[in-house]
Amino acid sequence: MKLQSFADYTFVDGGVCAAAGFKANGVCCGLRHQELSSVTEQAQAANEPDDKPKKNDLAMIVSDCDCAAAAVYTSNQFKGAPILVTKKHLADGRARAVIVNSVNANTCNADGVEKAEAMCRLAADALHIPAEDVVVASTGVIGQVLPIEPIAAAVPALAEGLSYEGNEEAVHAIMTTDTREKEVAVSFRIGKTTCTLGGMLKGSGMIHPNMATTLTFLTTDCAISPAMLQQALSDVVRVTLNRVSVDGDQSTNDMVCVMANGMAENKEISDESKDYAVFRGALYTVMLNLARMCAADGEGATKLIECVVSEAASEETAEKLAKSVICSSLFKAAMFGADANWGRIACAMGYADCDFDISKVDVDLASAKGRISVAKDGFGVPFSEEDAKTILLEDEIQVLISLKAGAASAVAWGCDLTYDYVKINGDYRS
Repeated sequence: MKLQSFADYTFVDGGVCAAAGFKANGVCCGLRHQELSSVTEQAQAANEPDDKPKKNDLAMIVSDCDCAAAAVYTSNQFKGAPILVTKKHLADGRARAVIVNSVNANTCNADGVEKAEAMCRLAADALHIPAEDVVVASTGVIGQVLPIEPIAAAVPALAEGLSYEGNEEAVHAIMTTDTREKEVAVSFRIGKTTCTLGGMLKGSGMIHPNMATTLTFLTTDCAISPAMLQQALSDVVRVTLNRVSVDGDQSTNDMVCVMANGMAENKEISDESKDYAVFRGALYTVMLNLARMCAADGEGATKLIECVVSEAASEETAEKLAKSVICSSLFKAAMFGADANWGRIACAMGYADCDFDISKVDVDLASAKGRISVAKDGFGVPFSEEDAKTILLEDEIQVLISLKAGAASAVAWGCDLTYDYVKINGDYRS
């Protein structure tokens, strides 16, 4: 999909390794084999050909020096053990490394915190840094005990293989039902200094607004204080990842973490200055595109849906309406069938928890194939079903809603609801 660009930011390669001083790596430690639930599944795995590609399931990101660090976490009450440990480690606003596994979420386990802390110690020992400087994260099946032995066996090779070009190995390791890599990086100027910010994301299912919706790791060589880094991250999450929904299910392990090592050597950003605005714009550019990638790669999805609500009385109203539309299962199913049933949009707007004048609502549908009006002043208008279908058969769809009540606007992203979503989640554990 095409990246959304902004004038002051230049896209560069490298993901979490794009910024100076960051290495990464990913390896297969064999967690999938450990998680197979039946003797038959284990036997099948044992008989797989030796040359069959084995997916990475353990990743590491490391800075050459100490970093300011910030994070935002899921608001789900069943928080994964890695989140509890990471929150403790980031209490001082500093970090140096990330270790993350897929396959097993390490959530709802009696020994979960013990295992998460063990992962931090393993990484710290291999990197010769304090365990308190390690961020830990996990994603995968909830409620199954995380085997630490394969992780312990793999960490030395994981650390030894760290590379300034290791971003691809790392991003592959955090993927679960994702069908494509999700990584973005940009360069930008702070005064006369060129800085870089990059990130990687995993997320395809259990994606819903109300925090971060995913595991996302961001790195930058920009010098910025922990307090301003946290402020920027919290602000940008609200208007990017918090506006993505795939299926209405909010994960237990959601986390967005950013590390800033200052190796670009700009003057440290410590207040809401012009430099802070530039940095926040870079963070927004990266996270906006990661959010769009997340929505487009929803489990079973064939289309990215972007809902834009404009001319609202407040941003809060616009946001609630946009989210309500992209979360509607009926609307999402209609988009899968390229059916311009705008009544499902009206329905989703109508049960949103906000006030607006339905007699002023206009609705258009748009894509690369054109734009068509389907409602004006709260009522349907005649339109060509054939033209509408042509527009809705594209893989990126826009729902454009005008409330004609003010100057505020908001955008939310989602995807269509397909047969494959049920197939994927019907046998997720296997």
